[in-house]
Amino acid sequence: MVGGVGSHAKAVGAGKVDRCRTYRSNALTWHALVISVKHGHASVDHATRPTRKPRMPIDLNMLSVKLKRYREQFQTSLGELATATGIAEERLSSYESGRKEPTGDEILILADYYKCDFKFFIANERVAPFDQTETLFRLHGAELSKADRWAIQEFLFLCECEEFLMSSLAPDQRQPFTFIKKGNFFKGHGEEAASELRRHLGYGPNEIGMDLYADFRRIGLHVFRRQLENSNVSGLYVKHPTAGKCVLVNYTEDVYRQRFTAAHEAGHAILDDDQDVVVSYAKWKGSDYSEIRANTFASRYLMPPSFLQGIPDGSMWDAHKAVEWANKLKVSTEALSYALKDAKLVSQNAQKTIGSAKVPADDKVDPELPTSLAPKPRKQREELLRRGLSSSYVGLCFEAYERDTVSAGRLAEMLLVSESEVAEIGELYGRSLAYGD
Repeated sequence: MVGGVGSHAKAVGAGKVDRCRTYRSNALTWHALVISVKHGHASVDHATRPTRKPRMPIDLNMLSVKLKRYREQFQTSLGELATATGIAEERLSSYESGRKEPTGDEILILADYYKCDFKFFIANERVAPFDQTETLFRLHGAELSKADRWAIQEFLFLCECEEFLMSSLAPDQRQPFTFIKKGNFFKGHGEEAASELRRHLGYGPNEIGMDLYADFRRIGLHVFRRQLENSNVSGLYVKHPTAGKCVLVNYTEDVYRQRFTAAHEAGHAILDDDQDVVVSYAKWKGSDYSEIRANTFASRYLMPPSFLQGIPDGSMWDAHKAVEWANKLKVSTEALSYALKDAKLVSQNAQKTIGSAKVPADDKVDPELPTSLAPKPRKQREELLRRGLSSSYVGLCFEAYERDTVSAGRLAEMLLVSESEVAEIGELYGRSLAYGD
């Protein structure tokens, strides 16, 4: 059932996969690949080509280190890995010690399990976000549970898939945006970047865009909402080696807070692009200039001063008015109060009045969960959102399937579900599978 979307650690039958199969998005070709590992060499060939490429030698020592470090990143025991993949524990141990060489099928199974490109294991190519996740877990591991680590890995996998889908289906629809920082005034960077991005996307000075996630996807960011166990983690930014700039928003947060977090992490993606990983916490040090800059970007992008200046009777505020304008801007009253104070439009007492007002929970409508939805499909879509599957992403996946860009099996992989669940998700979004699939 959709409500019980499967975990990353699906058992893979008896540990076998087809030798000729459709591989994941960042393999670049998306054609059927034939994998053969033999006598210390691996050959990777397009099934449709009559000639073979030269075989590539596998460095067993390097492979063993990668396998062990990946497993340790996700706090997985050899026993758990054996159960999930169908590969005997003794064999897995021998691969991690460099004593034996895995078969081609086993390389694919392990790549599927870790949601990474198989070439990461057999060659020294930076096609998986291994360094990024290792840095992330080393610096912030105490804040991230085992479940959260896997949630982040699945999020990065979705980013890889979306990059492939966008490049294949709509390569001309993105409007890349670059901001060049000048000087050392961090807050000024945030203000200027927000203003320039709004102009880049065609917004007028007093125009407010409601589809924030679409805005950031237009400039090439991969933005996904995904539930994390640690509610103190608001979101994170990761520079993926192949997918590019990736933003995760903790779905545990309130709907309006999610919007602000998405803008905040987009600020990191634009202004801290020299960093591989940035994690944002709900509670952070007020002296962190990078966070101040990202917060300023988010506030100015969502609530431009020119718009705030146009609010009628700008010096007169009560709780009712605070809730009214917070709802119009789709932000929290706290964020609104700070933006107004920063723009020098309200007094400190008025700021307190605005910030202390509470927007009723029923007023906060998630754009992906419209009130028109019946209770059952609403609950099903909400569960998918918790796993990172937005309407935009699901639509791209089915469009790729309908254009014969991906198979039904690959569609299931991209949706993080079993093949039997794909039809149910399709029905939920008004899509269907071809007869026989």
